[in-house]
Amino acid sequence: MLPTTTQHLENHPVAEMYAQEYKAGQLSRREFLVRSTALGVSAAAAYSMIGLSPAMAGGHMVTPPMGGSLRIQMEVRAQKDPRTYDWSQLANVVRGTLEYLVESRADGSFAGVLLEGWEANEDASQYTLRVRQGVTFNNGDAFTAEDVAANFRGWCDATVEGNSMAARMGALVDPETNQAREGAIEVVDDYTVVVTFPASDITLIAGIADYPAAVQHRDLIGTNPLDHGVGTGAYRVTDYEVGVSARLEKNPDHTYWGDAYLDEIVFIDLGQDPAAWFAGAEAGEFDMTYETVGEFVDLFSAIGWTQSEVVTAATVVIRPNQNNAPYDNVMVRKAIQLAVDPQVCLDLGINGQGIVAEHHHVCPIHPEYAELPPLTVDKDAAAAMLAEAGHADHVFEIVSIDDDYRRNTTDAVAAQLRDAGMTVERTVIPGSTFWNDWTTYPFSSTNWNHRELGVIVLNLAYRSGVAWNEFGYANPEFDALLDQANGIADADGRREVMAQLQQILQEDAVTLQPYWRSLFRHYRDGVLNAEMHPKFEINVHYLGVEA
Repeated sequence: MLPTTTQHLENHPVAEMYAQEYKAGQLSRREFLVRSTALGVSAAAAYSMIGLSPAMAGGHMVTPPMGGSLRIQMEVRAQKDPRTYDWSQLANVVRGTLEYLVESRADGSFAGVLLEGWEANEDASQYTLRVRQGVTFNNGDAFTAEDVAANFRGWCDATVEGNSMAARMGALVDPETNQAREGAIEVVDDYTVVVTFPASDITLIAGIADYPAAVQHRDLIGTNPLDHGVGTGAYRVTDYEVGVSARLEKNPDHTYWGDAYLDEIVFIDLGQDPAAWFAGAEAGEFDMTYETVGEFVDLFSAIGWTQSEVVTAATVVIRPNQNNAPYDNVMVRKAIQLAVDPQVCLDLGINGQGIVAEHHHVCPIHPEYAELPPLTVDKDAAAAMLAEAGHADHVFEIVSIDDDYRRNTTDAVAAQLRDAGMTVERTVIPGSTFWNDWTTYPFSSTNWNHRELGVIVLNLAYRSGVAWNEFGYANPEFDALLDQANGIADADGRREVMAQLQQILQEDAVTLQPYWRSLFRHYRDGVLNAEMHPKFEINVHYLGVEA
């Protein structure tokens, strides 16, 4: 039932090196799968390279019976140009219509969707993308390499406000024009595209598997998908009311290239209060949660719903924005870090359902993570540093959304800053308005999704001038090291560079980033293939219900 990925390449010299590093204990299985499949090695071949059964590729999905309807609790947000998507929920609703070139699987591997496969050259500076044949858009047009190239050019367009895909495209973007570099994207024939970087870059496949990389028709790049409904997927959106619900039905006028099982999917928006989600579950209003948080994880399990859990690099940052005084003062930022114990944030924010982090946004499950010395928490030193900086009397207003774990985590930070003698005001804003200004608040909390590679996160969030840099952070030394880290090297070599990046983020006290979240989802008996995805993805083509 999963898309077939028929890579011509079953081995790659660098993937062979990764296999040896895995066997030597230098890489985890997830690390190995992320790295090797990003180079074009099929998941089945990757498992074989480390002595495991190729049958393990693809996870534990089953083939559902045809037919049925499913109701999913999830926010229904206002749709827009997919390149500017900033929430997984936006992509999940239209994922039945707009598909992706590549998908990220729960085990860390990548698999082709609208690509049959891809190959990277030895230093990962050039990728040959093989387009899936026999795919059509629901308007009757063939899906070809020209569509792939048009989407790449659109993703590279850094002039589009909020286009985070430009950061994912990295060195494909010409800094002089803010467009794709000349010659970087070449259509070889109807089903082959070659993408060429000026230097090694291992982030391409992970970048195009992320949720803002939904593939549009070549003539519709930059449009709102609700305005036209054109896509390659099996479903069409029939009803869409922001904050209320969205309905998808299998499109009877489109011959889909793959398999899709449900006749209907309805997303039901019950707001951001998990108590309302639980009440809706008890009342039989839906069949599956988008996610389950905090104390409600145990409550959903107690009423007999199936629990699905994944360990991820999803997190929360409570960050000062350096474009605002006094947060442009590194001593003020360091005082904030010294005052906050991440363990307290983990315990009070998400009921301990995760692991402690280290304020640098690179997770132990990321392939390039480097272990640093333990953090120091010293409230007296924090107060003294703030006084030395001349800001002992500053009133710290910390903003958060009015929900469960983000509000609770921000409350835990505020309480600890008060314990260190700081004056703190808490501002809680409804979700309907919070996200309008999420990148510009002087001091606020934001959740960040799991990404397969640490460098992906750093490219999106901390590189100077990118769309999602909510920290106001700009450091040329950091940017140069990040360019270096984006290339391929052996595991130990890349960790040396990442250790420097992590240290810079800590030393510059860019953010509080206190924990990594385990993610949970619950669903009723009889719902199939609804397991939690590390990146909150819900691909409606895979879902089903027992007959």
